[in-house]
Amino acid sequence: MYTDWQYLSQKALNEQFLTLEEGLAILEADNDEVLPLLHAAYKVRNHYFGKKVKLNMIINAKSGLCPEDCGYCSQSIVSTSPIEKYTMLDKETLLAGAREAMARKAGTYCIVAAGKGPTNQELDQVVEAVKEIRETMPLKICACLGILKDDQAKRLAEAGVHRYNHNLNTSKANYPAITTTHSYDQRVETVEKVKKQGMSPCSGVIIGMGETNQEIIEMAFALRELDADSIPINFLNAIPGTPLEKSGRIPAMKALKVLALFRFICPSKEIRVAGGREVNLRTLQPLSLYAANSLFVGDYLTTEGQDVSADHRIIEDLGFEIELCAL
Repeated sequence: MYTDWQYLSQKALNEQFLTLEEGLAILEADNDEVLPLLHAAYKVRNHYFGKKVKLNMIINAKSGLCPEDCGYCSQSIVSTSPIEKYTMLDKETLLAGAREAMARKAGTYCIVAAGKGPTNQELDQVVEAVKEIRETMPLKICACLGILKDDQAKRLAEAGVHRYNHNLNTSKANYPAITTTHSYDQRVETVEKVKKQGMSPCSGVIIGMGETNQEIIEMAFALRELDADSIPINFLNAIPGTPLEKSGRIPAMKALKVLALFRFICPSKEIRVAGGREVNLRTLQPLSLYAANSLFVGDYLTTEGQDVSADHRIIEDLGFEIELCAL
């Protein structure tokens, strides 16, 4: 089995592409190789980010009521999960969420809304809140509102949204098995619209939805090609009531290999350990930060995260440092 991880580290630092074979060697490595692999990944992470850890907080600005059929999501029209459902939160609630992000030492505040894309009225509510946050708090603002029209992307940029998230989620080949109400290409198009308006593109994946190892590598290559600045790596949290509820958890050692892979393929980008880290990485969560440089803190959309103080302790115990301002 291929074990020259330091060679891959040097390739990444030289901005050279890994081959498919090298990517497979990472994902198929013996578990005994995980610590040397993470050591090599850390050389790349440390080169670009030192010991800084970026923290991000989500607010679920609009819950449920979604016409899409995404198989992983408790908010989709095909889900029977007993979740809270509500329309777009008002400005004061969004502002309170921003203040909570500051209290949790998060540098990035993510306004996320279920649905295929925002209505003009929903966009008005987000824009109004964003403008006031920009005037009163030193936060990076990320919006995740679904598929955007050109004029909507322009309005968000003009309001001061720094970053827009629209995940690819899975490989192009696996996409029809996960969602049929929109296409992989529509997601790529939205990321391109965001870039055109000058917002930082954020796009990531969900690992554990039936994809092959080769498809995981293809996802990483696709995100490198898209030039996504921030890449959330979610590990499926199989929610009861969703089509993927019977999917097993990703072994923690496999999750660490995935994070190392993305660090080598997208060396200078923010690699974010995202949804599902608590149930998939479990006690090995601290090791994830040797490859990744970013975490979500607090709850996710409809699932609970761990207490933020536990995340702060992980960072402290590693000898790392929270990046308090992401601007």
